[in-house]
Amino acid sequence: MSIHFLRSGVALAIASGLAPAAFAQTTPPPSAATLPEITVTGNPLGATDLIAPAAVLTGPALLLRSQTTLGETLNGLPGVSSTYFGPNASRPIIRGQDGDRIRVLNNGGAGVDASALSFDHAVPMDPISVDRIEVLRGPGALLYGGSAVGGVVNIIDNRIPTEPTGGFSGKADLGLASANRERGGAVMLEGGSTRFGLHVDAFKRNTGDVRVPVDLACTQGSNASIAGGTTTTARRICNSASQVDGGAIGGSVFFTDGYLGGAVSSYNNTYGTVAEDEVTIKMRSQRYSLKGEQRNLNAATGGWLESIKGQINHTDYRHTELDAGAPGTVFTNQGNDWRLEAQHGKLGPLTGVVGLQGESTRFSADGDEAFAPYSRIRSNALFVYEELPTAWGKLSFGARSESVKVQSLGNPQVARFEVGQRSFNPASYSLGALWKLSNDWKLTGNLAHSQRAPKDYELFASGPHLATGAYEVGDAQLGKERSTQLDVGVQWQSGAHRAALTVFTSRYANYISLEGTGISRDTEGNGAGTGVGLGSNAGVTDCGDGTSVESGCAAGLLPEFAYRAVRARFTGLEANGSLRLLSPSSADGQASTLDLEWRADLVRASNQATGQPLPRIAPTRLGATLVWAQGPWGARLGFDTAASQSRVPVGERATDGYTLVNAALTYRIKAGPTSLLWYARLDNAGNKRAYSASSILTQTAPGKAPLPGRSLKLGLQASF
Repeated sequence: MSIHFLRSGVALAIASGLAPAAFAQTTPPPSAATLPEITVTGNPLGATDLIAPAAVLTGPALLLRSQTTLGETLNGLPGVSSTYFGPNASRPIIRGQDGDRIRVLNNGGAGVDASALSFDHAVPMDPISVDRIEVLRGPGALLYGGSAVGGVVNIIDNRIPTEPTGGFSGKADLGLASANRERGGAVMLEGGSTRFGLHVDAFKRNTGDVRVPVDLACTQGSNASIAGGTTTTARRICNSASQVDGGAIGGSVFFTDGYLGGAVSSYNNTYGTVAEDEVTIKMRSQRYSLKGEQRNLNAATGGWLESIKGQINHTDYRHTELDAGAPGTVFTNQGNDWRLEAQHGKLGPLTGVVGLQGESTRFSADGDEAFAPYSRIRSNALFVYEELPTAWGKLSFGARSESVKVQSLGNPQVARFEVGQRSFNPASYSLGALWKLSNDWKLTGNLAHSQRAPKDYELFASGPHLATGAYEVGDAQLGKERSTQLDVGVQWQSGAHRAALTVFTSRYANYISLEGTGISRDTEGNGAGTGVGLGSNAGVTDCGDGTSVESGCAAGLLPEFAYRAVRARFTGLEANGSLRLLSPSSADGQASTLDLEWRADLVRASNQATGQPLPRIAPTRLGATLVWAQGPWGARLGFDTAASQSRVPVGERATDGYTLVNAALTYRIKAGPTSLLWYARLDNAGNKRAYSASSILTQTAPGKAPLPGRSLKLGLQASF
């Protein structure tokens, strides 16, 4: 069950056929002869065609695929998979790349959390409170961070109103689901005048352990590790329940061609980590935002500057891991970010945007799983994006220059961390082109070179990380990660029919990869050698029971994994389309339409230094959905197939293929001034057992966290 706030007047660009997510999920009205326009706010200019690939989810499209995490909500879009650490923690993977190569933004501002640090750390966002989600790649991604070499996910809400409403409006959602016993609700209210705007929202969602089509063992609350303890068995993922709540209040003052507003929002989530039956995470995030914009400056001054907008955000994030209810490791991250962006008018034939961005975060981890030191990261950047129209289409150019300082502050309670500072000056740029071959056909191409500064944990990590089941070691001498990306796409659209195909390749000169060294360490840190994998003096001796001699047979053993720079290559393709099988034959609004939507993607990723595949890469996937609409009714029936994934590094487990069948039914009616949308969604209708190839749990906790089984979700969304 989810709430999605409709925003007016905030879109800056129109996505073409390269917005597969929106087209794949939106059912046009029966009388529609062409597909609806889809807007992408992440594009800096008011262009009618996007050069770089983009996807948008909003409105009913987002409602009908919304899950409890960001990663699972986006999973299945062409080129997008997820890290799936059970139903409560899942981050998006784009074209095989995850972690800090994918930037998760909040209204274009930095998302400050610890979700990229560890797979069991959730993104402090719930689809129940989101208006729209955009997935950006190519030149647009450079505007939001040099680390976004894989792409950008921009989560958008209307907590700071950007346009006057001149009245009162709102939305409310109620819903429940069977597999996880979800019960949730949300409400949003907006009002104001031509001078002032106010936004208030609140949401709450509770879930239980998720039902799956296989018996799983569970020791939660049984003390099974102690003599006399018991283990229970059930067809549910142990320790997968969650409790989420939050809300926000925001307001704006409107003036001629602009606004200035602020918002305060909170997010609280208490959820189980499915890898450990007794470990629960209690997360909270507070965010304070100030944002403003002034448009049509050239009309008032006659100058070259058309508009200027800026924002400042402060985030206070805290994450406490509870072991059987007792506080354990505590992660905190406090950050400030600011952004100033100016759009200029035509300079000759050019139109474009230039901007400045700054970020500062201070991170700490205390407890048994403090595998990264206290740290501070500061960055400042200058970026530019320009477009040049031509007789045959247009060209684009994007560039970004950064200054990044990464400082390890050690840890007052742990002596093993290196203290030091590294400075980097990443530079990235991209070129794009769009050729209009005919009224129906378009060809696009994007070439980008990107540099990314290593993160604090890649440089200075040293400690046991239970989510990956490894003792992780950073390398303070790592240099900038450098990559070159190329994608070429072709799009066709004729009336309600459309198709798009994109092929891509990314080559890394020094991809920072977490790889096994062959050394065994214990949880106390014993076993460090003179070099990675060198000499008999590296590693520890097993007591025979999974503990080390060096610890007096008290500390458990873990394989050592180290961050290394390797040559790597990613290649793949993304395809999607829609075929109108039944067109409306009358103008009374009751005629039926029937569309066949289809999608497919493929990613291959290799460590070119060893010739081995890179880990956690989604397999070949394809799917199709029949979409029917008549008057107030809508229905969907489709399937998604994932092939088996046997292309894995030596020593890792392959995953079997699977096919999941899904369906949905919607009915929209008017009740006075209120519009009611009733919906029913059936996920995994065949109750198939399936495991995610891109989840670390498939390797570290095999069989423990399958994908959810059959689930029926019923809901009502009311807007007024």
